Formats: sequence, C-alpha cells, structure tokens
Amino acid sequence: MSAELRHLDTLIIRPVAPQDASSWLGMRRALWPDGSESEHAREIVAFFEGRASEPLAVLVAQDGADRLVGFAELSIRAYAEGCHTDRVAYLEGWYVVPDARRQGVGRALIAAAEAWGRSQRCTEFASDAELPNDASAAAHRAVGFTEVARVRCFRKDL
Repeated sequence: MSAELRHLDTLIIRPVAPQDASSWLGMRRALWPDGSESEHAREIVAFFEGRASEPLAVLVAQDGADRLVGFAELSIRAYAEGCHTDRVAYLEGWYVVPDARRQGVGRALIAAAEAWGRSQRCTEFASDAELPNDASAAAHRAVGFTEVARVRCFRKDL
C-alpha cells in the first residue's frame, strides 16, 4: 500500500479552521484558476471574519499526515434547478487534490456535506458543473447526484 493510501485510511472530515487558510487557498486556486490569488485570499479572510454571505460552511478533508486533501464549500439557496423546496443545501465548490482522487475523499466530503444540509433543515442537496466538465459530472453521478438540467447563462451590459 502506498504512503498516500495509508494516510487516507485515517481521513478526517472537519470544518475548515484559520490555520487551514493557506492550504484552502491553494485548493481554491486549483479549482477556480480564473480567480486571482488576492481574490481568493480576500474571500477566505471574509469567511473567517464572518463577513462572507457565501459559503456558509466549508468542510475539509485531512489525511493521516495532517495534509488537507480536499474541501467542500456549502451554502443554502432559495432556488436550485430541479429542486422543489425553497431551502436547498448547495455544493458551491468541491475539490480533491489529484493524488487523493478515486480513493473515497470526495465521497466522504459529500457525505459530510449531506449531514450538514440535514442539520440546516434542508431536504434537498444540489450542485452544478460547467457543461464541458465531464469529469465533474461523472464525480457528481458517482456520489448519487442526478442530472436535472443543462443550462447556458447569458449576460448583457446595460
């Protein structure tokens, strides 16, 4: 068994803490590379200071070597495509570092996110993925999500 796999045997899913800021920043930059490092850093500071409207919660996956190997950013939305209630737990961001993928980390993060959603009195859990991101769509299906719609969004300056 590789060292990475042994460390995942003791995987812990927990709320993000201020000392995790640097690792969380690195993973956010990997997931959303279009955002600048300073933008991500400002959002992280706002979250820890309680000034962020979103996410409401962030869960991290920590391996047996105390390395963060993934995160899930969560919110509650009044509307989500295909949902029937007006209080939907929403997976705003979900990331697992490449060398920890396909080892149950993403599934463990989703299970903890579902528990968080239930604790917030939500009965539905939703997410999204960009249309060309087939890997994300497959990962969502693998943890029990059902695709309910495909959408293209538009904007226009006024």
